Amino acid sequence: MTNRPNYITPAGYGALRIEYEALFHGERPKLVETISWAAGNGDRSENGDYIYGRKRLREVDRRLGWLSKRMKAAKVVDPAQQPDRSRVWFGATITIADEDDTTRVLTLVGDDETDAGAGRVGWNAPIARAFRGAAVGDVRRVYLPAGEREYEVMAIAYP
Repeated sequence: MTNRPNYITPAGYGALRIEYEALFHGERPKLVETISWAAGNGDRSENGDYIYGRKRLREVDRRLGWLSKRMKAAKVVDPAQQPDRSRVWFGATITIADEDDTTRVLTLVGDDETDAGAGRVGWNAPIARAFRGAAVGDVRRVYLPAGEREYEVMAIAYP
């Protein structure tokens, strides 16, 4: 994990918290109970409930550890409280246009809450880094896996 802060919106932090609580208070106790029951049935080497339960418990514990680290490193930033709304900062929803006048709407969110299909781009993604600090009318060059493109900022909005 890097030393840079893990920016996240309040909604994104809430989603991490909900997942953590569901695993810790919901799924994990049920798995422990199933494993305990299966262990009491005798031969563990061919006991599917025991073998699968142990495997799933390791997966759940690994996910809980990851969620715990991410929440501990999180710096919750409310985009609605952004003082400078004339520039692109964390939480901004921007409309950009490329050389072919194809427009896209992107929202810059935390790396843990990205969803490319919904236009939610991680704060540290190449396209998001290119637009940090940009104002309406600024043209930025973005280096993407498909090649280099230039985009113009058409609009900036905050919740």
